[in-house]
Amino acid sequence: MKVQILFDNEAAASQLSVGWGLSCLVDGRVLFDTGESDSFLFNNIDAMNVDVSKIKTVVISHDHWDHWGGLWGLLGKRKGMDVYGCPGFGDEFKDKVKRLRANLKELSILTKIDDNIFSSGEIPGEYGGRPMPEQALVLTSPKGLTIITGCAHPGIVKMVKEVKLSFPEKNIYAVLGGFHLMDKDRDHIAGVTKAFRDMKVKKAGPTHCSGKEAEAFFKDTYKEDFIAVKSGVTLEV
Repeated sequence: MKVQILFDNEAAASQLSVGWGLSCLVDGRVLFDTGESDSFLFNNIDAMNVDVSKIKTVVISHDHWDHWGGLWGLLGKRKGMDVYGCPGFGDEFKDKVKRLRANLKELSILTKIDDNIFSSGEIPGEYGGRPMPEQALVLTSPKGLTIITGCAHPGIVKMVKEVKLSFPEKNIYAVLGGFHLMDKDRDHIAGVTKAFRDMKVKKAGPTHCSGKEAEAFFKDTYKEDFIAVKSGVTLEV
């Protein structure tokens, strides 16, 4: 399966926009998150020669502006798309999706989105003392599971464990995305890295809100199995 990183806070080429948030496209048809703005997203879509007409579905990890900022421009161009959110998302988000004539689907449990592509369903989380439920995108391939997270507000280890419970027979090939470790100390980061090793996660790609210290720690630990996640990068999983 092909995963294209459409938006991140770093880029593999100078013509690509960077900023806060994350967006990636799976096999050209399922978009996970949309970054902070539609102008950034569409600049990168054009630069990477992505065919927007082939995007069938959008999955939004959680209800934060830097993960749905580019959604509104996309829905303006593509009427009637399916948008997968969580029941715990705010009414403002839900109402806007409906006003733009998209089909909002609220997922509480593991759900198949497309061939070999699943949502984890809503996993309870918290941010700033307030509820922040989140879903991960889960890909299945002969290599194993690939788990993509937006910010992992419920906790990245918790989210990986939740997904694994749904696929007990499969190994975890890769975990990538926002791990939300930027405000954590080195001991905490070391504990997360150890938990990844204990869960036999083969490859890891922390980015976005993971923080530079966590990225460096994972890179040192995973070495050739570290995934450098940047706008413009294409991964085979």
